[in-house]
Amino acid sequence: MVDSKGMKQFEPFRLDAVNGCLWRDGLQIPLPPKPFAVLEYLVGHPGRLVTHDELLDALWPETYVQPQVLRTYVLELRKLLGDDAGQPRFIQTLPKRGYCFVAAVTDVRAAVPVSPAPCDGKPAGFVNRSHELERLKAEFDFLARGQRRIVFVTGEAGIGKTALVDAFCRPENRGHAARVARGQCVPGVGVREEYYPVMEALGQLCASTDGDAACRTLSRIAPAWLARLGRSAETAQGVNHERMPGDLCAALEELAAVKPLILVLEDLHWADEATLNLVSALALRRAPAQLMVLATCRPRSVAAGHPLKALRQDLRVHKLCEEIALAPLTRASVKQLVSGELRQEDLPEGLGAFIHRHSEGNPLFAIAILEHLIVQGCLVCSQKADATAWELRTPLDQAGAGVPDELAQMVELEIERLNSLEQSVLEAGSLTTVAFSAWAVAAALEKDAAEIEELCDGLARHVHFVERAGEDELPDGGSSAFYVFAHGLYREVLYQRQPASRRARRHERVARRLGELFAGREADVAREMAMHYEAAGSWQHAAAALYSAAQHAKRRKAHAEAAELREQAQRMEKNLAARGDGQPARNTARKRQEKT
Repeated sequence: MVDSKGMKQFEPFRLDAVNGCLWRDGLQIPLPPKPFAVLEYLVGHPGRLVTHDELLDALWPETYVQPQVLRTYVLELRKLLGDDAGQPRFIQTLPKRGYCFVAAVTDVRAAVPVSPAPCDGKPAGFVNRSHELERLKAEFDFLARGQRRIVFVTGEAGIGKTALVDAFCRPENRGHAARVARGQCVPGVGVREEYYPVMEALGQLCASTDGDAACRTLSRIAPAWLARLGRSAETAQGVNHERMPGDLCAALEELAAVKPLILVLEDLHWADEATLNLVSALALRRAPAQLMVLATCRPRSVAAGHPLKALRQDLRVHKLCEEIALAPLTRASVKQLVSGELRQEDLPEGLGAFIHRHSEGNPLFAIAILEHLIVQGCLVCSQKADATAWELRTPLDQAGAGVPDELAQMVELEIERLNSLEQSVLEAGSLTTVAFSAWAVAAALEKDAAEIEELCDGLARHVHFVERAGEDELPDGGSSAFYVFAHGLYREVLYQRQPASRRARRHERVARRLGELFAGREADVAREMAMHYEAAGSWQHAAAALYSAAQHAKRRKAHAEAAELREQAQRMEKNLAARGDGQPARNTARKRQEKT
């Protein structure tokens, strides 16, 4: 149970501010950190207008963020809450002004159950997956009745798919004995070698303690498959050596009749078509079998037309598979994860929240950020009396998470699989924030806006770290689609990989295009223009834009904001006068842009 301090209820929902999660009828609802922060602020100020500026200033202080980012998160919240923008029960949109939380909100005094801590023996980094593990156990129990199971474990890279499968495959977590055979799909290999992960799994099966029995069964029913493993099969002499899927299905079913068989295929989004056809055949066969196919995959890594997309859809339609989608970890779970990694229950003040914010609940990212802080010397282990303890050497607000090398390399591998134009489109998208508009990308690359929007739509369909989020209404009455990066780290890698001179040119083009789109209303977008001009090292234009934004704020009677903008413009003018060759100013601009 968890203390109810910071708990608020609205209709069937409970918002847990302490642990950073949302509940409905005792069940935790997955909600990434940024949408949660928006919901938490709105619920904390019910029944009144919360302007765009107030929300942005509260959640992203000292950082310029486009207002369209809020639209993205509100759309996500409405979908999750089952809200209707036309007849809102929770979040009412007040056009061009902001939002109002219209549901009644009450403080909750009763405690709410939380996911239990992981039991002993689970792999490191495995937290808050008890519900998913129980679902896998329930699927496994069907095997005793002869009901074969096909289960997809899905989620983004690093979300914990393999950790969940590892935990399930440990005998103590199933309660019943089973054979386990695992195969790993590898990008590019499937193009050259059919059945690559299946052959790896069969090799494990034949080398296991039950290997002799497995070899005898394969030799009798599927000799061609055994021969491809380099093992002799007496009955294989003079028969067709082509691997027939039906033969292997029959052999696996016979093996499963003696002891339940779990066939694990990891990263199925990289599988060859023959392997996917085999999975389909195993699912469609009607004979009783104690056989489970457990496959992990990243749905957003599957391009349009990929056979895995058709396979999952077909099996879902015919109710022949189950899917377990892994959501990001909550704030409390990330803290638990960090405590486990450091082997220290009481963490330095703010460390868990910092890692949760920057990792956005992704376990792989959380651990990489933790290791990054240690390598940087921000987090150090010191001796205290007879024990060691981790403590912060540098305040977290000064440390900055950066992009750990391991994660940067992982993202780079994904980017390198794209063609040069697609890479340029994503790089140009990273010039703003986690959200970007097609018109801005077109301006940065000096390309046709319609062509860029088509390219962005294609990327959103097959690149897992970017997705379409809606449309922007432009001042001329037209519209432009906008997109969001699934994680801020993806955006940061794309931003940093651009040479500084190319990045500066692109920023300046976006700033100029903003001025053209909002001709006569430049003050409305002056802060955004200033951000781009500053990142481009065009300090005179940036200062002029800030003065314009200050005048606009003054007209709105936002005097504090106007004073802040004027001070920023004056500091910029001082830098401009003292910059000499311009290098210090450009470095400052780069650091400022990185904060966004």
